[in-house]
Amino acid sequence: MTRINLMLLLALVASALALVQTAYESRRLFAEIERAKADLARLESDHARLLAERQAQATNLRVERLARDRLQMAPISPQVTQYVSDAPRRPHSAPQGVEAAGRPAGTQAQPGGPR
Repeated sequence: MTRINLMLLLALVASALALVQTAYESRRLFAEIERAKADLARLESDHARLLAERQAQATNLRVERLARDRLQMAPISPQVTQYVSDAPRRPHSAPQGVEAAGRPAGTQAQPGGPR
């Protein structure tokens, strides 16, 4: 009978140790989950803040002001518009289908200069 009692005692101790290990692992995982949830909430908050900042930075008024102030850009007007052609021009003759003024054949000049 003492042999059976000894075996049962060893089984009880092993079971208790397994229970303690499982409880410890459960607490550790629960704490890790809570940390991950806190990180998720912080990251979602940061993401929402950054989206709002990006939207504020991209407003038309701000972009226009930066273009004017930092890049010295000006609003477009027909007086300052220059048209560039990618075809090389011959010095004394216009390409086929283009009049000497640089307009396609059959079109008329617009008042206020070339467009």
